[in-house]
Amino acid sequence: MTDRYTTEAAPNYQVLGDSITLPFSGRVAPSRFMKGAMTERLSSWDQHNPLKRGIPSQELINVYEEWGKGGFGIILSGNTIVDHENLEAPGNPVMNAKSQEPERAAAFAEMAAKAKAHGALYITQLSHGGRQVASAIQPNPVSASDVKLDDRMGFSFNKPTPLSKEGIKEVIDNFAWAAEYAYKNGSDGVQLHGAHGYLLAQFLSSSTNKRTDEYGGSLENRARIVYEIVAEIRRRVPDPKFILAIKINSKEYQDGGFQPEECREMCAHLETLGIDVIEISGGTYEVLAFEHKRDSSRAREAFFLEFSEVVREKVQKSTIWVTGGFRTAKAMVNAIEDKSTDGIGLARPVCQEFDLPKLLIEGKVSSAKKLLLNEQDFVITNVAAGTQIRQVGKGQKPFDAADAGQVENFQKTIAAFMVKGQELGAQGIIPAGYPDLAPYPSASA
Repeated sequence: MTDRYTTEAAPNYQVLGDSITLPFSGRVAPSRFMKGAMTERLSSWDQHNPLKRGIPSQELINVYEEWGKGGFGIILSGNTIVDHENLEAPGNPVMNAKSQEPERAAAFAEMAAKAKAHGALYITQLSHGGRQVASAIQPNPVSASDVKLDDRMGFSFNKPTPLSKEGIKEVIDNFAWAAEYAYKNGSDGVQLHGAHGYLLAQFLSSSTNKRTDEYGGSLENRARIVYEIVAEIRRRVPDPKFILAIKINSKEYQDGGFQPEECREMCAHLETLGIDVIEISGGTYEVLAFEHKRDSSRAREAFFLEFSEVVREKVQKSTIWVTGGFRTAKAMVNAIEDKSTDGIGLARPVCQEFDLPKLLIEGKVSSAKKLLLNEQDFVITNVAAGTQIRQVGKGQKPFDAADAGQVENFQKTIAAFMVKGQELGAQGIIPAGYPDLAPYPSASA
């Protein structure tokens, strides 16, 4: 019995190793693989002093060194936050003008250097949690409007305060400052996180943006904050070789949410602003989209491939990348040859095998490992991926989620981890990171 997805051989698998030149910066990605951004939660965390948060640890640097060897054309950093108090989760990296310690800059620079050491382009993903910051971290969240996020996934969220014009300007300045800081510390570019319900997505979506000023109403107004961030980054970093990218929702799967036609129109305008890389994603905390919503997406493997084709109708130069769902070389090659996407984003599969792109390009494997976890359960597979990342950061092999014994070991560990988290929470302590998984004593460990 194979531990990989069964598939027909992809006769043109070498396509995955083709380089691609980004249209505006002229930078060359050496393969068609992009390491998708994740939440590694391996940076410094201080519950009481926000300014000490977000310095990358040696473990995080080690992780990017391993991905750097993996055959990627582009490596995206994890969710790097532009404001200490508006994290996606404890342990996020933070870039903000209020914290400019030499050790912070040195850590970010080393992480970029390790990721790029074997030729990949390294792009820092920049984000702000907005209303999706847990109340334990941020009791006074901000957003486009005062639309509260319902409590979910074990977290509570307070009603946000709509950002004032001055607050919006501060957000724009924080994104642009972080982009310049990333540039100075070795990043080849930055990606604005405009998906998954974070602050920029909150402005883009009519379901969360009820403003009546120039930042609300029409798509042009709702997208204004993104366009102004792009302009300010260009002002601060005039280097034409600096890559600008965006991660954007194709669809939010809820009433009033951002829709494919809006995504298409916005991406067409972003192309005129010189955006090199458009990554198509979808969903929010309210409606997770990391699963197959339709049989057609299941057949083609990618969650958002049909939406990338809608965007392609108006986008001629910017490269389009789809992350989520790909598991076999055949589906990846088909998507590229059909021009549905220019590149393949991989996230959870490359926490199990950090060199999966290299293995696929060389024809040594034709698919990812088939996990003995429910891959439609984003929460459990996300924790599994975070646990594997943590292991690699410590110089260990990631546990094999295709091995029954190791999966059972992980499930026992995560159950104890959750109980411990509840106990700490009752004491007012906010923990950071994923479980430490004890090595499993088996021949396949």
